[in-house]
Amino acid sequence: MRVAIVGAGAAGLASARHVSAQGIHCEVFEMASELGGTWVYTDDIGTDQYGFPVYTAMYKGLRANLPKEVMGFPDFPISERDGSYLSQAEILDFLNTYANHFKLKELIRFDQMVTEIRPFEDKWRIKSLHRMSKEEYVDVYDVVMICNGHYNTPIIPNLPGQELFQGKILHSHHYRSVDLFKGKRVLVIGAGPSGLDIAFQISPVAGNIVISHHVFRREIKGEYPSNVSKKPEVLRIKNHEEIEFVDGSTCCFDVILHCTGYRYNFPFLHDSCGITIEDKRIQPLYKHIIHIEKPTMCFIGIPYYVCAFQMFDVQARFYCQYLNGTMSLPSKDMMRKDTEEDIEKRKAKGYSPRQVHLMGTEQQSYFEELAVTANITPIAPVVCKIWNDSDKSFYEDLKNFRNSKYRIVNNECFVKVEN
Repeated sequence: MRVAIVGAGAAGLASARHVSAQGIHCEVFEMASELGGTWVYTDDIGTDQYGFPVYTAMYKGLRANLPKEVMGFPDFPISERDGSYLSQAEILDFLNTYANHFKLKELIRFDQMVTEIRPFEDKWRIKSLHRMSKEEYVDVYDVVMICNGHYNTPIIPNLPGQELFQGKILHSHHYRSVDLFKGKRVLVIGAGPSGLDIAFQISPVAGNIVISHHVFRREIKGEYPSNVSKKPEVLRIKNHEEIEFVDGSTCCFDVILHCTGYRYNFPFLHDSCGITIEDKRIQPLYKHIIHIEKPTMCFIGIPYYVCAFQMFDVQARFYCQYLNGTMSLPSKDMMRKDTEEDIEKRKAKGYSPRQVHLMGTEQQSYFEELAVTANITPIAPVVCKIWNDSDKSFYEDLKNFRNSKYRIVNNECFVKVEN
């Protein structure tokens, strides 16, 4: 059996670690020159020096908004150090340590961009392009694991009257440093973690900052910088600098920064793969992982608002149980039924059709479901408990929440020290 893994970020590394542990031959396609995926920082925006797309959204000064106690892998935690909230460089260093420990780098084909995947008899044909030489390769694999992440294709809404605006418009995906915002009047659209974090980061250098969002689902209780305020959603752009909000108020801006999230995108999947994306739902997937019609293709890392590294690990282990024959899949009809029942349960809890892959407080149940179905070791409940506490702290005290330090006591309990 030959397994292809697309992407050498955290999801791809976890997949390679568990597939190779089965004694199965695998190769990892990574378009960059180093591993780490979104945790790699570069000054490049849009395309690199070779004309290839830059997918990382990492910016200077970023610190993780989850504590290291939930960012390690179940069998490979992040080593003890001062503080729970690590920098981008520390997370990237951890991923390299993980790869070195499990001898994963020798499995990675660096600078190799996958350009097309399509079915080939009972296998998968993969075309790839070497970044520097532009040489094209064609390989055939029995199994494909898609691990390219979902922070690479930004959603940039078209605002009414946008053609009138003469300032700069960009997405957080292209944000790198505070320099662009010095003395500027900035409109941040989106009150999710990235919008709030960037607004607070640029506040020392910017003029005034307004955070706009159509629904403030969770009130931010902590202290705002004096030059940061909130507004409802944008109604229209009136002229070269003036923007009107739905409450009738207006403000003038030099920069519009969209922190409006990302869409799932797999440009290398040929239509014959049978994968569709509609309203943020990827179909047809069993347990958010396995292609129901072609189960030799899987996706690791689709659910969001989760303990990401922990989820990548349990999903990879789940799929390996299918690969090694330990777990048999239900019939296609039963897998489709299971998926639809999951969607109906979500509807009953108030989730919208766009939130099919959103986990949040549902993640512990999801992890347990995977573990029971595949008869594998579950994620310790304490991990999700820390995630819940950290998420709550983020919205209650965005300015200071990263000062807290967590310590895991056992599989159920943790201790939190406020600094």
